[in-house]
Amino acid sequence: MQQQERIKRYLLCITGLFFSALGVAITKTGELGVSPISSVANVVSLYVPSLSLGSWLILWNCVLIAGQIVVLRRRFQWVQLLQVPLSVLFGWFTDFGMWLFSRVPADAYPVRLLLVVCGTVVLGFGISLAVIADVIMNSGEAFVKAVSDTVHAEFGRVKIGFDISCVALALVLSLFFFDFTIVGTREGTLIAALCTGFVVTFFSHRLRAPLTARLTGRPDKEESVS
Repeated sequence: MQQQERIKRYLLCITGLFFSALGVAITKTGELGVSPISSVANVVSLYVPSLSLGSWLILWNCVLIAGQIVVLRRRFQWVQLLQVPLSVLFGWFTDFGMWLFSRVPADAYPVRLLLVVCGTVVLGFGISLAVIADVIMNSGEAFVKAVSDTVHAEFGRVKIGFDISCVALALVLSLFFFDFTIVGTREGTLIAALCTGFVVTFFSHRLRAPLTARLTGRPDKEESVS
């Protein structure tokens, strides 16, 4: 991979990271829950509001990176520590998104539901950009891949189990922190869990060819045919 292409890919990855964080922030504004991978940090941020959601997401991502090291041991590639600065960026972008949408009136339930849907679409768009960039995986996906490679299980199945585990942990923490009350994990989490994958697929199918052509400097097949 040439240096210019590598720079383009990392810029696209950071752009995807920005939109992913923005999607989390929009969903959070609806106060109907966030995506499964962010649900643990969301619950803890409600219990310890002295740190922002973005800060807790940074810490949670660092836990997942440490988990990769434990699971992979000597097979862990140290270049994957680039996940740390990317996680910091993700946290900052999330807090920026929270500030950006802080004045959106979200009292009516239909508005809150619309925010969840919009946030899920933006999140899926951001993930699709990061997938197309194909440089450093986010810590959640990288942890899933580490586990799937170690236990020789299909990535998709481990991903489902990971998402369920995140939601279950968020529910347990909520019950423990808030006197057996479920806080921070609601129907928005379910919507994000069920729909994000479809949104990623939708955007990936439409953006992969043109963006890859821009990244590599080679015209995509559709353009060359026309």
